[in-house]
Amino acid sequence: MTAATDSDDPIRIAFMCVQNAGRSQMSTAFAERERDRRDLGDRVEILTGGTDPADSVHEEVVDVMAEEGFDLSERQPREITLDELRSCDYVATMGCSTLDVGDVGESVDVRDWALPDPDGQDMDSVREIRDEIEGRVTALFDELDDAAT
Repeated sequence: MTAATDSDDPIRIAFMCVQNAGRSQMSTAFAERERDRRDLGDRVEILTGGTDPADSVHEEVVDVMAEEGFDLSERQPREITLDELRSCDYVATMGCSTLDVGDVGESVDVRDWALPDPDGQDMDSVREIRDEIEGRVTALFDELDDAAT
């Protein structure tokens, strides 16, 4: 585990991909929900971004997340910087990063989730990706809970 779990500093988690318009946005929404469910608002910071952000979140992603009660229609993809990533305890890439994650440093726990891109996929495929992301985010927060006890 990282030093952040042993201090008063919040645990910082980043979800990133190239466009920050699909998988990383879904991951962020699920992570925000988990943080709230587990009453970790003051203990966990969540970042998201891309190396080459799109203009908007993919329409099919907005639609499948709405089915789960999330409104991503107003979310704006953004660029994430190497400095932001270096400040994190965990970085989850979606399998499409143009970033050499070795550049973030050894203290960051980098995980490549290697998920398919939902952009242009049929709704059932996007739902499968969404459900996989939800499971991975929940598992990550379970790890955080285990580390804190």
